[in-house]
Amino acid sequence: MPGISQLLLVTGAAFITGLMNAVAGGGSFVSFPALLFIGMPPIAANVTTTIATVPGQFARVWAYRHDIRSATQFDIRLLLAISTVGGLIGALILLWTPSAVFEGLLPWLMLLATVIFAFGNFAPTKILERFTLKTRGVLIAQFFIAVYGGYFGAGIGFMMLAALTLYGMRDIHAMNGLKLMLALCMTLVSSFAFIVASKIFWPEAIVMCCGTLAGGYIGARAAKRINPKIIKIFIVVLGVSLTIYFFAIGV
Repeated sequence: MPGISQLLLVTGAAFITGLMNAVAGGGSFVSFPALLFIGMPPIAANVTTTIATVPGQFARVWAYRHDIRSATQFDIRLLLAISTVGGLIGALILLWTPSAVFEGLLPWLMLLATVIFAFGNFAPTKILERFTLKTRGVLIAQFFIAVYGGYFGAGIGFMMLAALTLYGMRDIHAMNGLKLMLALCMTLVSSFAFIVASKIFWPEAIVMCCGTLAGGYIGARAAKRINPKIIKIFIVVLGVSLTIYFFAIGV
């Protein structure tokens, strides 16, 4: 059973996570390391972070429900099916991964997530517009994104936005709504697998769910007053620092 100070720490981290996700994304760069800091094993920290994001994801999908309906370029049911299968495969791969192997992969996963986040937010749109994906390409890309999402998850939103941009979508609200719904689908199926496998640290998960909800609510209300670019720069700096730390010292 975690101590009061540990629960307060992860609750604060979860609040910041919800705030960041509501404004700019990248909240797992805070919640995941916080769980590692209190001594939680890396795989358990990963799956507990996944569970903690579910309430906030439901709220954001509901907020974008009308925009999702305008994303008529795709068969949304097919995308949901692909995301479900891919997310489940990724979660099962994680559950079958030995802890020592995951710890060895963690610095590379953090590096990948940081690069994806930085590229998705700061790369000129003209670079993406030079490439195109057909419908089949988007579906294949979504499957592999879902597998990665079920396994680790950090950066999947920007992967999906990049794929939709390469397809030619430009309605950012429809893209965000579609991204959030597909991410929720991956999270739900992977969470189910983690619960069945009894990998969740429930005391931390429950207080983090409350923290992400509170942070997400305040973040949504304050989004227009907070410069998202500042938070994005902070996330990139944090991601680079964590990557260097994990490469240099390990978990």
